Amino acid sequence: MSKPIAPTAPPVVHPLEGDDDGAVVLERRPLQTKPPQMYQVALLNDDYTPMEFVVFAIQEFFGKDRDTAIGIMLKIHVEGKGICGVFSRDVAATKVNTVMEAAQNAGHPLQAVSEPID
Repeated sequence: MSKPIAPTAPPVVHPLEGDDDGAVVLERRPLQTKPPQMYQVALLNDDYTPMEFVVFAIQEFFGKDRDTAIGIMLKIHVEGKGICGVFSRDVAATKVNTVMEAAQNAGHPLQAVSEPID
């Protein structure tokens, strides 16, 4: 199996110095690609969702241990919002949908949002 070739920018044409026959040299320059935009997933505070359900959701859907989940839950409770993780756009959207669906199925109004990181 051959190794994939990295994309390159269009070649730059350089005329050869002191060459009268019009020959040119092509130079390859690699494209500069940016890393993908990342998104943070946050849970929002409300007055109705039990704290234990929030801890469960953080552990279940974001893979945090119990102590970390409790810390995030307390931050949500005190500050109104807590960051549960940073993901690519599609993964963040899936996490938001999964949390919202689980909360709805359990009868809780817990809200999750994804926000781009600058």
